[in-house]
Amino acid sequence: QVQLVESGGGLVQPGGSLTLSCAASGRTFIPYAMGWFRQAPGKEREIVASITWRSRITNYADSVKGRFTISRDNAKNTVYLQMMNLKPEDTAVYYCAAGTIPGQYDVWGQGTQVTVSS
Repeated sequence: QVQLVESGGGLVQPGGSLTLSCAASGRTFIPYAMGWFRQAPGKEREIVASITWRSRITNYADSVKGRFTISRDNAKNTVYLQMMNLKPEDTAVYYCAAGTIPGQYDVWGQGTQVTVSS
């Protein structure tokens, strides 16, 4: 089965930037959409961005619009999340997920920690 592996998390100062990567390992995997989710301590998991694989239609949570950019590389089976002007409230574990049909995410990565602090 396909596995998703996130990377690129770390510590960054407010106003800084960070780019997360999510690589699909194993056999060829063409999802309908891939998304980035995050979960902060004591908070529910929320979706922050998604992208359809074929048409590259993107959606963003209001809290990250204008600051985050999701993109994909078909050849590498990889999705990226470019995060700019990071804020302390962006601190969370970020998860990559893939869905085979609209509205569903079936495959999840293990997460990568993003900490925004002075």
